[in-house]
Amino acid sequence: MPNLLGEFLRARRELTRPEDHGLPVGRRRVPGLRREEVAMLAGISAEYYLRLERGRDRHPSAQVVEALARVLDLDDESTAYLASLATPAPRALRRPRRGPERVAPEIARLLDAMPGVPAFVLGRCMDVLAHNRLAELLCGGVPGAGNVVRHVFLDPAAREVYPDWSAVAEETVAALRASAADTPDDPRLVTLVGELSVKSAEFRRLWARHDVRAKSGGAKRMVSPAVGEVTLRWEALAVASAPGQMVVTYFAEPGSPSAEALAALQGLEARK
Repeated sequence: MPNLLGEFLRARRELTRPEDHGLPVGRRRVPGLRREEVAMLAGISAEYYLRLERGRDRHPSAQVVEALARVLDLDDESTAYLASLATPAPRALRRPRRGPERVAPEIARLLDAMPGVPAFVLGRCMDVLAHNRLAELLCGGVPGAGNVVRHVFLDPAAREVYPDWSAVAEETVAALRASAADTPDDPRLVTLVGELSVKSAEFRRLWARHDVRAKSGGAKRMVSPAVGEVTLRWEALAVASAPGQMVVTYFAEPGSPSAEALAALQGLEARK
């Protein structure tokens, strides 16, 4: 059984700076805090913390989780993720193994009924399950053979599409980790992570960080093959009838050059 709790603690420990806790940096063989330092700062024994990292104890109390989150400087979302690793759901409440994802016809029709808004549906492993014509024109097709993560890390064109590629890559991996938090043994996830880990050193590095950040909204610069560089806001809306799926929409600030570009994109759509 994978030791996700131990992997998460070790990854976040190595990213925590000793100086943030008033500890001397000195000469260290490994980055971040030492195990005994985490234990001391969290008020637990070094032996107990070692058992947590090595998977010999997988269910720390809520108080220990809170203390570790404080020491590792976790935000609310990462703290909730740590708590979920420490307190797995009872067997009767665990979700059954999921099959292939499908988009409900009503959701597909919703995408087509959104005038002037590029939109698509992402699945739990960030597969593009559906998209409207405006999204296809904006992106120049369906990215990454239908998977956003594959597009970002395996498609050489992605670095040209996203001027801020490094930020997009970090955001994408953190979103995949958050999306798959409740089903880490999902065969689709295992296959995808395995492929990307073999083919992309940058993906391996970011996946090992164990960053967790669900897709919710933000801004993104991208270079569209149809209208050039645009800066768009985006929002991810959960599909209540299909847990794990989300509708992602793009829009521009009114009166901005990017809004004019989207209007031009609509003109291209109308001529098709």
